[in-house]
Amino acid sequence: MSSTLLLAAVLVPVLGSPVLPLIGSYSERARNLSALVLVLISLAASTALLPVIRTGENVFTGSVLSLGPTIFHADMLAVFMAIVSIIVGAIIVFYSFGYIQSFDHRDEYYFVVVLFLGAMMGLIYANNLIILYLFWEITAFACWRLIGFFREDKQVLKANKAFLITMFGSLVMLIGFLMIYSQTGTFDLNLIKEQLKNTPVSNGAVILILFGILSKSATLPFHTWLPDAGVAPSPVTALLHAAVLVKIGVYVFARLFVATMSIDPIWHTFVPWIAGVSSMVSAGAALLENDMKRIIAYSTISQLGFIFLGLSIGNEIGIVGGLLYILMHSLAKGGLFLCAGIVEHGTHTKDITKMGGLASSMPVTTGAFLVCALSVMGIPPFGGFFSKFLVLAGAVKSNQYALAAVFFIGAVFTMLYLTRLFVMIFLGEARGQSAHEGTPEMVVSVALLGILSLAGGLFVHIPLNYLHATTRMLLGGS
Repeated sequence: MSSTLLLAAVLVPVLGSPVLPLIGSYSERARNLSALVLVLISLAASTALLPVIRTGENVFTGSVLSLGPTIFHADMLAVFMAIVSIIVGAIIVFYSFGYIQSFDHRDEYYFVVVLFLGAMMGLIYANNLIILYLFWEITAFACWRLIGFFREDKQVLKANKAFLITMFGSLVMLIGFLMIYSQTGTFDLNLIKEQLKNTPVSNGAVILILFGILSKSATLPFHTWLPDAGVAPSPVTALLHAAVLVKIGVYVFARLFVATMSIDPIWHTFVPWIAGVSSMVSAGAALLENDMKRIIAYSTISQLGFIFLGLSIGNEIGIVGGLLYILMHSLAKGGLFLCAGIVEHGTHTKDITKMGGLASSMPVTTGAFLVCALSVMGIPPFGGFFSKFLVLAGAVKSNQYALAAVFFIGAVFTMLYLTRLFVMIFLGEARGQSAHEGTPEMVVSVALLGILSLAGGLFVHIPLNYLHATTRMLLGGS
């Protein structure tokens, strides 16, 4: 039964997505609801695995094509990441009902979005490097189509840029996977773990795999494609920044270099410093930008640095903080991008110098944006405070005081650029044309993400208990 749930979590959205355009040719409403149902089935299947996983049991599915003894594997880390991704993904699909209804290519949109989320499930649950790579590439294809959704030359150019950067990174990463195969004789993650035991994987393989991870996670120097992806529709940018794409890199880092393989201690210093530099540079760029979506995009790059810090520092506090950061950032940043979509939808501009005074005409969006921004800033009692605190505490515990100071300054920058963004958009006098609140689906979606960002802080002990157990499982076997 558990293996059936695992297969359903992956295969229902992947195999169901191509049917959506066919349904859309008969009924747009049926297509929209079908897209949401496919995502919710994946969510239900992953959630149903929780009771089994909490007992310490791992769930596997059999292999095909002689790739190894297992193809998919559900443990505490995978189920956590799957539920976080698919919850935000489901909200984004619901939000799209109102946002996408006036655009062309709607059948393709829902097909690619659901395929995207299904590929994320496949990547999360993959227990084989080749299967992981396969789903990694499917997300690259989906990303390319979604960024170029509007089909104009500018959008296509930005989509091609994202595709080329991430595709090149993935090919380099594949060479790293082949190096691991040459060292262990298998692509199966469980067998790799048994073969290596506490022997660090070769530094050459680590470098190549990090190349792919950092390119997909838009970390310096591969960061430029992510702000450019703001040419896509707002639910797409929310999907890329909050729920799926850029989180792939940090998840694969945790899966390979925390849960499966030991790495040379030098990486516990090198990776956090790369993340720190990336975080600071992108935070500075956010302070200088006037394009609303590019500001939030640079914020994503900056916040990913905190996640890399937590996961790469190597101690329990940092890893718990990094995993909690994935949850809290997904909720809050998804909310910010969807709020930005409502603002752009209502004002027909992304230039914050042409906005102002929108709080009176967009009260729900204003409240949701404020709550999500406070969470990203790390203000208590919102969820982002606890994740940011734990990540910095992990750095201090490892005696990385200079690194902690760099990220603390990055946290101050976060408060500055998000405060500026909120004030310029919602407060003061109107500097442009009048605006209006979004459709009911859009307003409900942002309100829900705002509520979840607050609830994540008020009830933080619930995910914390789970993540402490997850981290002990990871470290106990690393």
